[in-house]
Parts: sequence; structure tokens; C-alpha cells
Amino acid sequence: MSEKKGILLETGTNEFEIVEFSIGPVSYGINVAKVREVINPLPVTKMPNVHPWVDGIFTLRGRVMPLINLPRCLGSQSTTTSPKIIVSELNNYYVAFLVDEVSRIHRISWTAMEPPPHIANSDMVVGIIKMTDKMVVLLDFEKIVADVNPEMNQKFNEIAEKSADVTDIRQNKTILVAEDSKMLRDLLLGTLHKAGYANVILTENGLDAWEKIEQLAAGGVPIESKIQLVITDIEMPQMDGHHLTKRIKEHDKLNHLPVVIFSSLINEEMRLKGQSIGANGQVSKPEITQLIDLVDKFIL
Repeated sequence: MSEKKGILLETGTNEFEIVEFSIGPVSYGINVAKVREVINPLPVTKMPNVHPWVDGIFTLRGRVMPLINLPRCLGSQSTTTSPKIIVSELNNYYVAFLVDEVSRIHRISWTAMEPPPHIANSDMVVGIIKMTDKMVVLLDFEKIVADVNPEMNQKFNEIAEKSADVTDIRQNKTILVAEDSKMLRDLLLGTLHKAGYANVILTENGLDAWEKIEQLAAGGVPIESKIQLVITDIEMPQMDGHHLTKRIKEHDKLNHLPVVIFSSLINEEMRLKGQSIGANGQVSKPEITQLIDLVDKFIL
């Protein structure tokens, strides 16, 4: 209970923790919330016709999971004879990543995370953290896993048929989306349009979303006349989804605006965090059918 109390007290601070690891001379980071454990290599079973980034599968405490060779994925050369494995949970899916070395945990403000520069292969990067003596690259692990397992993104197209009346109502509603991954922004936009939600405002992080909401609510105009719901990711540069939700719910003129968190990080711990700051709903990516059902529940 004391652990859960601590979890709740820390929610909405716009800070997060990363596990720093390295591949060759480059330092990378992964959100602690995605990490289940760090282990030494285990025997791996090769599988036929798998993605070239996948070394094979292994069993850990009765759970079978794929091992993604991160140096190969990034086009880098491993420089160690004693690599480590980061066991991760993304979108309720267990996957392991082979890396050279795991060093330490850093607590960082999302404001210290900058969007990646638009250069080759930067679509695998969600942000850069500048530290005193180095830069740490935050990778888009959701994209990496989606590239290895394309079936995950197919769920974005699994939309239940609705009556013409429901579709007509959806067309008159406006949704604001905060999502930093371009791939997921595009998928989410296409899915919402396919469902009949034609009016979607896209923002690239929580800060952009907050500034847009403030702009729409300027001049005393009721926010519900401009937008009817917010969908937000959790992990984003400048301002995370929890902090965005907290700001909305603590604002006397915005707190009735429904907020749905749509994130690969949704688990029991994160669900508690979302509830503690007033999120109206929480859905794990890529369960798009659940997301559309929740959106309908709050704004139809």
C-alpha cells in the first residue's frame, strides 16, 4: 500500500525515469515504466522466417518472448562480449531487447527532452536528452516492435460498424489528439476518420496540446463549443500526458473536458496514476476498438 501511495503522490509532476543503456559509443534510454527487468543472456531458440532484427525466442519464468537484436536494428556494431537483455512490456506485449550495457537510472523532466532532428532514420527516435557530459537518445520502441510485428498495427483498422445516425453525430464532434509519434499520429488520424470523426486536431506533445486548448478557450468561450474530448499519449517531449491531464482537470473552466489516455504504458500501476489525476478513461495501444467505444461513451 505504501508503494502505491508513493506512486500516486508522484503522478503529474512532468518527470519520468529512464534506464540508460549503450550500444557501441552511443547512450540510449528507455522509460522505466516499460522495463520489467534486466537480465544476462539466456539460451535463444532460432525461428524460421522471422524478422531480421529478431534473434529468436526464449522463455523467462514461463513466458515466451522474442529477442530483438537492437544493435542490428539500429545498424550499429556491438562492442561487448557480455551483453545484457532488457525485458520490456509494451502494449501488453512482452518483448526483450539485446543491448551492450545497462548503466543507471536517471530522473528527468519532460521539458529536458527535445524532439529529434529530421535526419535519416530519426523516425526510430522520439527524443534527445542533453546531459552535462553526453546526449541520451530515446528510441521509439513501439515503432520498433510494430515493424517486427505488423499485426499490432492492424488493430488500428478493426472498427465495429455503427448505424448511420451514430456516424452522423460523430461528424459533428471535434477531438484533440496529443501524440508525439508520427507513425501513431497518422494511424490514429486515419482510424478516427474511418470511424466518422472527421474533425481531429493533431498536436505533437502535451505542451502543444495545452497551448492549443488555452487558445481555443481564450475570450471566455466555453471549451466544449470548440472541442469535445482529448486523447493523449503519456510519453511525450516537453509535457507528458499525465501532466496535461492534471492541468486540464485542475482548471476550473476545463475540468469537465473528457480526457482519454491512449498509451502503450497502461498497466495496473499506470492505471492508478491516471485515475488519481482524473482521466476519464485509459486504453492500451493498439486497442483501437476500445478507444472508439470510450470516445463514443463520453461525447455522443
